[in-house]
Amino acid sequence: MCTLYSGKIHHLSEFRIVLLGYRGAGKSSSGNTILGREEFGTVGRTAQCVKRQGQVAGRQVTVVEAPGWWRNHHSEETPELIKNEIELSVSLCPPGPHALLLVVDLDEPFTETYTRSVQKHLELLSERVWSHTIVLFTRGDWLGDTSIEQHIESEGESLQWLVEKCGNRYHVLNNQKREDHMQVTQLMEKIEEMIREILEEKRRRDEERVKERMMKVKIDRESLRSLMGDSLHLSELRIVLLGYRTAGKSSSGNTILGREEFDTVGRTAQCVKRQGQVAGRQVTVVEAPGWWKNYQLEETPELTKNEIELSVSLCPPGPHALLLVIRVDEPFTETAKSSLHEHLELLSERVWSHTIVLFTWGDWLGDTPIEQHIESEGESLQWLVEKCGNRYHVLNNEKREDHMQVTQLMEKIEEMVAGNRGRHYEME
Repeated sequence: MCTLYSGKIHHLSEFRIVLLGYRGAGKSSSGNTILGREEFGTVGRTAQCVKRQGQVAGRQVTVVEAPGWWRNHHSEETPELIKNEIELSVSLCPPGPHALLLVVDLDEPFTETYTRSVQKHLELLSERVWSHTIVLFTRGDWLGDTSIEQHIESEGESLQWLVEKCGNRYHVLNNQKREDHMQVTQLMEKIEEMIREILEEKRRRDEERVKERMMKVKIDRESLRSLMGDSLHLSELRIVLLGYRTAGKSSSGNTILGREEFDTVGRTAQCVKRQGQVAGRQVTVVEAPGWWKNYQLEETPELTKNEIELSVSLCPPGPHALLLVIRVDEPFTETAKSSLHEHLELLSERVWSHTIVLFTWGDWLGDTPIEQHIESEGESLQWLVEKCGNRYHVLNNEKREDHMQVTQLMEKIEEMVAGNRGRHYEME
């Protein structure tokens, strides 16, 4: 899978670029023109990627040149070593390239065979590669007074298809006129513009998904409340807090009970159980010991695993809700997701229908809706929220006097219990 840059942009102080293309297209010369000096060998060939860096127009620029393929060869005719290096190229400028420059020489006809070859080789980096790619035409001196647009039109459907596949993004370099720094400055500006467009499109998609998630939650909650009527206002609630270390379980327990009941400084390998009156309900809270966020189940001590399994039996006949505590101010990675999945399923696959994701450090969000955070954080967090039936809540443990956040949490727990037909969680 291709890892491509995605992040905030104002005016980039750093550029990460990968040069791709067939042999003889002018990748090495283009790398030298971009960096303003001889960094890439233009005579010999190598089957490995080459990475060089330098200052260009006030920016730190990293250029990775991937080895080329034969112009008329399809990907199945290209050695595995070359294909592996093409796939490797995007990982050599972490966290990923801002732009992939597909180098095409202007003085050779661009045929249907070349089109298929370019497509198959680029898609070694996934279909997403096209949204980050600019066609970089070399041998710009060959054009003379002909505009690049005239050349694209006259060349025919194959080249037109390629340019359109790259979002009509293209640039011309004259590598014989390296002293013309404006051509490189303009290339940098086009890269920045492409990134702005990518991020704007991502923002629009995220906004649509935020609206969809909000609407789904609203509809689901209304449906559950209609099931409840007035009959399921629970006089007692039993809650288990689960999560990795430092997620904020103890602070959340204190916020729920409205007083200091759980130690937020020291750690214990045993479950801790506390009780109190909250919003007219008798509430029991059990805090299970946490695991290290990026540790897999096999790396967690047996004592901790046993206590996690024990936690649900400490509030008999069983908890109404398991609150899975996650910090919003830290990235939720694929590793963290895998770890969490393994640890929760110590309690069986049935655990998910009784679980609510409890986001802590709510003050960190500011005015950002939690739904926007969920969408922008990516697939791992989205998977978790959906695994928990789209049930989630935010706590600001720095604002404990705000009792409404706890009251709303209690309401969400009651709605979940209604959806579970009044049943609490039980180990099989």
